[in-house]
Amino acid sequence: MIPDINFWGVLVATVSSMVVGSIWYTPRVFGNYWMKTANVSPGGDAKDAVRPIILTLIVSFVSAWVLAGAAAIAQDFYGGSFLWNSVLTALILWGGFTAARFITHDAFEGRPAGLTALNCAHELVTFLVMALIIGLFGIGAA
Repeated sequence: MIPDINFWGVLVATVSSMVVGSIWYTPRVFGNYWMKTANVSPGGDAKDAVRPIILTLIVSFVSAWVLAGAAAIAQDFYGGSFLWNSVLTALILWGGFTAARFITHDAFEGRPAGLTALNCAHELVTFLVMALIIGLFGIGAA
């Protein structure tokens, strides 16, 4: 069985990750703290950002696709509200995979706990926004 995934929901969720990241890591929100804590120096050349942006789009698409598929499977199993199943699935996937991996890797790499918390929180918000979009688009190609 292949999960019934709404392609348009996945595309909009993909774009939403770019919006969330652009807001989250802007200097006026958490960008200055992130750059200082992660030892990232602001670059002045826009072409340096092309590769990371393309990679982010690809990875965000994969994340949105997997989230939509997992939410569809959860919907098939549990029934009820697809929106709620999408949000709950995002929370479970975030906690079990994303946050757990960030915490483990950051502990071994000696990264500051504040940086780990900031990045985990960013991923949580990203996944929740994706889940809301996927949940509102519903199942199927609509």
